[in-house]
Amino acid sequence: MALRDISHFYVGQSGEPVDRFADVFDPNSGEIQARVALGTAADLEHAVAAARAAQPGWAATNPQRRARVLFRFKELVEANMAALAHLLSSEHGKVIADSRGDIQRGLDVIEFACGVPHLLKGEYTQGAGPGIDVYSMRQPLGIVAGITPFNFPAMIPMWMFGIAIAVGNAFILKPSERDPSVPVRLAELMIEAGLPEGILQVVQGDKTVVDAILDHPEINAVSFVGSSDVAHYVYSRGVAAGKRVQAMGGAKNHGIVMPDADLDQVVEDVAGAAFGSAGERCMALPVVVPVGEDVADRLRQKLIPAIEALRVGVSTDSEAHYGPVVSAQHKARIEDYIRTGVEEGAELVVDGRGFTLQGHEKGFFIGPSLFDHVKPTMRSYRDEIFGPVLQIVRAHSFEEALRLPSDHQYGNGVAIFTRNGHAAREFAARVNVGMVGINVPIPVPVAYHSFGGWKRSAFGDTNQHGMEGVRFWTKAKTVTQRWPDGGATGDSAFIIPTL
Repeated sequence: MALRDISHFYVGQSGEPVDRFADVFDPNSGEIQARVALGTAADLEHAVAAARAAQPGWAATNPQRRARVLFRFKELVEANMAALAHLLSSEHGKVIADSRGDIQRGLDVIEFACGVPHLLKGEYTQGAGPGIDVYSMRQPLGIVAGITPFNFPAMIPMWMFGIAIAVGNAFILKPSERDPSVPVRLAELMIEAGLPEGILQVVQGDKTVVDAILDHPEINAVSFVGSSDVAHYVYSRGVAAGKRVQAMGGAKNHGIVMPDADLDQVVEDVAGAAFGSAGERCMALPVVVPVGEDVADRLRQKLIPAIEALRVGVSTDSEAHYGPVVSAQHKARIEDYIRTGVEEGAELVVDGRGFTLQGHEKGFFIGPSLFDHVKPTMRSYRDEIFGPVLQIVRAHSFEEALRLPSDHQYGNGVAIFTRNGHAAREFAARVNVGMVGINVPIPVPVAYHSFGGWKRSAFGDTNQHGMEGVRFWTKAKTVTQRWPDGGATGDSAFIIPTL
C-alpha cells in the first residue's frame, strides 16, 4: 500500500519529482503513516517569488479588510476543530483534548490580530514646533518567515503568521517535518477565508530549507521556536544575513513550593504541568523545589500515588492524561536521561521505562517518572529532558529556592506556590526568568500580552505575540511635517533644527 504524500503549499509548485522525503509516524502505533516532501532552495524561491508578487497589494489593503479575513479564518478553524484535532493527534501523539487546546491557544492570537486596525494606530503630535506636526506609522517588513517545532504544530504557527499577516506581510512557514499536515491545512483554510494566494505559504523541509530561509536576501525577518542550540544557530546566521530574528529555545521550568502552600492543589497542578502532553512543552514544569525537608517529604508522599494513577493511552482515549511521545528517537533520548539521573545518584522513585500499552506495543509510549534528591550539578537537571519526567530538588530556604531557577542556563518560565503575598511579590521581582506564575503552574501569557524567556531560552530582543509581536513584524516610520506660509527662513536653514 502506497504511503500518503504530504507536500508543500506554495504558489507555482513546479510539479517536478521530489527526490527527498521524511517518514511521518503514527506515535500511537509506531508505524509509518505518510511521508513528507523535503524541500530545496528552489522550492523556497518559488514561494518567495509568489510572496513578492502578492505582498504589495496585501499591504495596500486597509487593515479592516485584512482583519475580516482573519475573522473568517477563525470561524473556519472553529468549524473544523474536531478534524484538525484528530489530524494533529495522529501525527504528534498528544491526546485529542490537548490538541484542541493547542489549536485554541493559536486562535487566541488570531483573535488578538483581528484588532489590527487599532493595533496599527500610530502617534500624533500637533504643534510640535511652529507649524510643525509629527506623526508615526508602523509598516510591514515585506516577506517574512517562521520555523516552527513539532510540539505545537497549530498554536505556534498561528502565533507567528496571525500577526505577521494582519500587519501586511507575506509569510512563509517551515513547519516540523514530524507533524507537517496541520500547518498545510491551516494555510488552506486561510485561502478559503479570502487571503490572497502568496501571502501564506508552507515549504516543508529540514535544515536545507532552514538555511535557505536564513540566507535569502528577500526574507526580512524570521521567527523560530525549538531547542536552544538550534535557536542560537538560527539567530546567529539570520542576524549575520541582516535579518530581524527572534529565536525561542529550550527550558527547564521550576515550581517553588513554599511551606504554606496548599500541597493538594500543588500536586494537582504539578502533575498536569509536568506530565501533560508527555512533558513535550517548553512551558512544562519538570522541576519542583519544595522549601524545607518537611515540605519535601510530604510533597513526595502525595506525588507518588498521583503519578502512579496517571493514565497513559492512545491519543483518542478520552480518559488518558497523556499519549505517546513524538518519535522512537525521542523516547530513547528520554530513557537515556532517566538512566543518566540514576547514574548521577538521584533517587528514581517512579520509573516510567518499560511501559507498554496492550495492542500498541510498538507505540512511542513512556510512563511517568519521578526523581528525588536531584542536585543542581547533575546533567539530568541542567539539560532539558522534554518528556514525562519530574525532578524534586530540595531547598532549605527561600533564598536557595530563588537561586535555582535564577542561576539555571534556561530562563523561560517559573512558578511559586504560596499563600504569602510578600513572598510571591519578592520572588516575582527578583527571579531571573522571563515568565512567572504565582500559583499558576504554566504561566503562558494571554494573547494580548507577550511570550518570551530569558538567557538560553530566547535569542533576540522582541517577544512573541501581543504588542511585542506587532513591533517585531513591522518597522516604525516617523514623519515630521510643515506646511510653509511663504515666509523666508534666512540663515536659520543652515542650523540644525530645534523646536
